[in-house]
Amino acid sequence: MRVFFFFSILFFAIASFAASAGISGHILDPLGAVVPSAKVQLIKDGSVVSEAVTDQQGQFHFETVAGRYSIQASASGFSQTTIFVTVHSDSTTRADVTLHIGTLAQQVVVSATGTETPDSQLGASVTLITSDDLQYRLNVLDAFRLTTGLQTVQSGGLGGKASVFVRGGNSNSNKVLIDGVPANDIGGSFEFANLASTAVDKLEVFRGPNSVLYGSDAIGSVVNVTTRRGTTRLPQLTLAGSGGTFNTYDYRAALAGAYRNIDYFSEASRSDSRNNVPNTAYHNGTFAGNYGWTPAANTDLRVTVRRNASVAGLSNAFDLYQIADDSFLKEQNTFIGVTLQNQTTARWHNLVRYGAARLTLQSGNPTPSGTPFDPFGFGANYLGKAVTLCAPTGCAAPGQAILDFGGAYPSLFDTMTNRDFVQTQSDYYFSSHLTALFGFRFEDERGITNSSFSNDHTERKNFSYTMQAQENVWNRLYSTVGVGLENNAVFGFAATPKVSLAYYLFRPSDEFFSGTKLKFNFGKGIKEPSIFEETSSLFSVLSKTSPQLISQFHVSPTGPERSRSFDFGFDQAFLNSRAKLGVTFFHNRFYDQLEFVDKTLLPQLGIPTQVANALTFGAAVNSSDYRVRGVESELEFKLGHGFVANGSYTYQGAVVTRSFSSDNQFPTINPAFPNVLIGAFSPLIGSRPFRRAPHSGSFAISYSRPKFSATVNGYLVGRRDDSTFLTDAFFGSSLLLPNRNLSPGYQKIDFTGSYAIRPAITFFTRMENVLNQRYDAVYGFPSLPFTIRAGMKFVIGGESWKVKSTK
Repeated sequence: MRVFFFFSILFFAIASFAASAGISGHILDPLGAVVPSAKVQLIKDGSVVSEAVTDQQGQFHFETVAGRYSIQASASGFSQTTIFVTVHSDSTTRADVTLHIGTLAQQVVVSATGTETPDSQLGASVTLITSDDLQYRLNVLDAFRLTTGLQTVQSGGLGGKASVFVRGGNSNSNKVLIDGVPANDIGGSFEFANLASTAVDKLEVFRGPNSVLYGSDAIGSVVNVTTRRGTTRLPQLTLAGSGGTFNTYDYRAALAGAYRNIDYFSEASRSDSRNNVPNTAYHNGTFAGNYGWTPAANTDLRVTVRRNASVAGLSNAFDLYQIADDSFLKEQNTFIGVTLQNQTTARWHNLVRYGAARLTLQSGNPTPSGTPFDPFGFGANYLGKAVTLCAPTGCAAPGQAILDFGGAYPSLFDTMTNRDFVQTQSDYYFSSHLTALFGFRFEDERGITNSSFSNDHTERKNFSYTMQAQENVWNRLYSTVGVGLENNAVFGFAATPKVSLAYYLFRPSDEFFSGTKLKFNFGKGIKEPSIFEETSSLFSVLSKTSPQLISQFHVSPTGPERSRSFDFGFDQAFLNSRAKLGVTFFHNRFYDQLEFVDKTLLPQLGIPTQVANALTFGAAVNSSDYRVRGVESELEFKLGHGFVANGSYTYQGAVVTRSFSSDNQFPTINPAFPNVLIGAFSPLIGSRPFRRAPHSGSFAISYSRPKFSATVNGYLVGRRDDSTFLTDAFFGSSLLLPNRNLSPGYQKIDFTGSYAIRPAITFFTRMENVLNQRYDAVYGFPSLPFTIRAGMKFVIGGESWKVKSTK
């Protein structure tokens, strides 16, 4: 490890010199083949300063002076493409330009392979959400709702706790990276409700496991967030403010620019809302920055930072209690990244990155809410109002549920997580047909949880190694093969493979029907346990109470949660590449999932009775499995004259196949539904995991002109299994309802519009739930009704054209 790290640093000390400044590169088609006789223009300050035509190898070269330029390339049968470059004195900058066919733009993504790769050359399922998609949205959740294969569930209004399920995976199965820095808490959880759209340039959503590149927690998906960069010679100041229903306000200020070999971007925002339910007020303050220095054309040093502080009131499930609890949740998160990249030679690229995440959370219930009730003389619990709850199969008897249990108040819970991360990556371009990548990651994790019941902590030092090869055969078959090796402080060694293939039956062209791409993926993922899961595991509990039993019965530490995924499908372009249809079938298995198992049930898992009897209550064990089979389909049209339409549909058939939870061993029966078994706190074997709809879809229709834009989008969700999670006043089950299809389906239709009063002044408005539908995305938590927010955006300074530094 030390040798690898030493040589990675040494490579950055190698400077690449050239006789004179210039720009050289190739013009490529979407599949990576060279394009001869392409027209190439070099533009500076809006004027063409030089022109060239590519040779038979698709090459071009310009002699230049230092400065910032744009390159426009065009060829017969292709759309014009523009890229931006920075040239330094006494060096030659490499700039390859990939053309696209038709009006559907080709995207370049990183999360699938670890290097910038056109999505046309990938077999993986990756969705790119751009800053245009996020414009005038307060956070990223609404954009996630429009992403194929994702289901977004939020408990209530703005700031309510949110879960993102990707292809049926759990909400803590998504690896989140902010500018390459891991942002998850220990164990994989991440609160998407607090991820503001502030300063976000793009988000990549990789659907499927990718522990090969990203190690632990990339068991179901990868979400990669990139912060915007400064791009204009003249400093640009952007100010925006908006207000709307439920006392919702949002204020933003951004400063950006680029001077010689330095670029900078900073943005701060503040969002506040009262929401529609008592004690659900929300505040979010976010600052993000991206600062780059390019000392040479082949070297880039970049520092990124993101800080957010949020406060949310937690009223609990208001529909089930009819009174609001007075609980609260506070979070303060800071993410810092320092990345050094060097194009050591024309074929050899190296990267070193340091990242730090500092996460703190405090939640509490200051006082009990509700009516005191003490039927057994052991102390009062506190009840909500009388309610009658109904399921599709009928209604339960009226009753009052326990809102707050008796005990000492205030009841407080807090966590603190510090993660430091070092990554080195080296990729070598052997030829246009083969690229190899090697990577190493070290992560130092420290976490503490404090509550009224326990105080737990962990310290982990984890090591990961990556080996991957990308191959291009005849510019028609593209393959990515890799393996990840993980040495985790808790579960030890684990290996994860990945194979991705894409094959073109018909190459892209400007014909009516072309660009038929077949794709296949196989991969495995792993996830480390949370602090609670680690400290409540069989190994950890015995270490404190009966350590002699560990050696006597060879009890091992808890293992990783695992996933295995297959998917295959096709992408088809038609209407002269103005439209594209994609269909993907997937089969995911999530196994060895951790769950808490009662001590009386542990012998069924082969654990000796003597070991089980040494426990007070039970232990967290890798004993739960479920599988998901489904299909994704998406259709995109660019109709011309500013009209764009797209839609998607996802079916996921998820079922629990194995579980030793108390619910599965002792299902609950409500006397109102005597023939129905109910999982009070977890789904039963043979049932669907909670809150994941078998059917979901979305659509968006947009119209854009130079001064005006309008978008209508919709999110459609079918019925979901869930639980009321309620205990009645006598600790009975009379308020539990059958899980099957407990949450009704719903549709959320939104509208966004903007009008440029002047080039630097824009009026915008956003309306959500325009049909004013009454729905609960999470059973018992009423979502927002119709809301409207309007505001103004002012841009001061900047330029009419943008530039970006090449890596």
